[in-house]
Amino acid sequence: MSIGELRDPRKTFGAAIAAVAEADERVVILSADSGKSSGFTDFAAKHPDRYFELGIMEQCATGVAAGLATTGKIPVFCAIAPFTEVRPYEMVRNDVGYMRQNVKIAGRNAGISYSDLGSTHHSLEDFAVMRMIPGMTVIAPQDPTEIEAAAQAILAHHGPVYIRFGNDPIPELFEPGEFVIGQARLIRELAAPGRPAVTIISTGALTNAAIGAAELLDAAGIDVELLGMPTIWPVDGAAVRASAAKTKRVFTVEEHYVLGGLGTIVQEVLDGTGVSVTKLGIPHEYATSGPYLQILSSYGLDAEGITEAIQRSING
Repeated sequence: MSIGELRDPRKTFGAAIAAVAEADERVVILSADSGKSSGFTDFAAKHPDRYFELGIMEQCATGVAAGLATTGKIPVFCAIAPFTEVRPYEMVRNDVGYMRQNVKIAGRNAGISYSDLGSTHHSLEDFAVMRMIPGMTVIAPQDPTEIEAAAQAILAHHGPVYIRFGNDPIPELFEPGEFVIGQARLIRELAAPGRPAVTIISTGALTNAAIGAAELLDAAGIDVELLGMPTIWPVDGAAVRASAAKTKRVFTVEEHYVLGGLGTIVQEVLDGTGVSVTKLGIPHEYATSGPYLQILSSYGLDAEGITEAIQRSING
């Protein structure tokens, strides 16, 4: 698979939201001292009446977003991921979720991508906690083209959404196309019968590493079916079951705790089928700090680490 140019996921999301907002005056943007880094500088200057800077007051920003939604606006609240989900969680749960408000919450610098600032700035529990809010859609786009398409999709979708993306530039992996909420992407199909076969299900920016791992495994004689899962919740259970039925071995890859996230959701989907599910992610501990790629490698979440984990599992 060819890899395209590297693009900043934050600026990509900000530009995509701003483009839709130009044509839809219902869209308003809220920030918690992070508008410039989120790519909203030009929008704020051009539309000061539709841009709200709340400062470091995420609970307030969430409540204001819910209030704006009651007037028919489509609020997009974008800030550092842990400060959009766990810090104001009561307001997300009650003001947005319980009241079924049409609010879009965007967590940037998600996972461990704010790596040098340590555990206070990591968001490794967001899939787990956000999907527990009834009616909440949870999305983790895999490349810049999906970020752009997902931005359009969440604004067209009526209901609360949590979308997360990282900090470091990520490569273009896919051709531009429509983003369908709840639909998996079949990135790689099984190639040759008779070889050991596995399913890899990945999400977010780690799909790039999963693609690399699939190529390494193929060279080592292991056939791989790779599903990209940009919608964490509601998950595409049909795609998971169809692939698992062919391979009987499933590995999930995510920049999230191994508890509660994509791997746990896949286990729930496959409960009772007898299919083995191995979860590759961050151990349930306060993650270390340091250079982002080094941290991913230390947790075995680069292409080589994913490959080694799958080979160890297969070889027993």
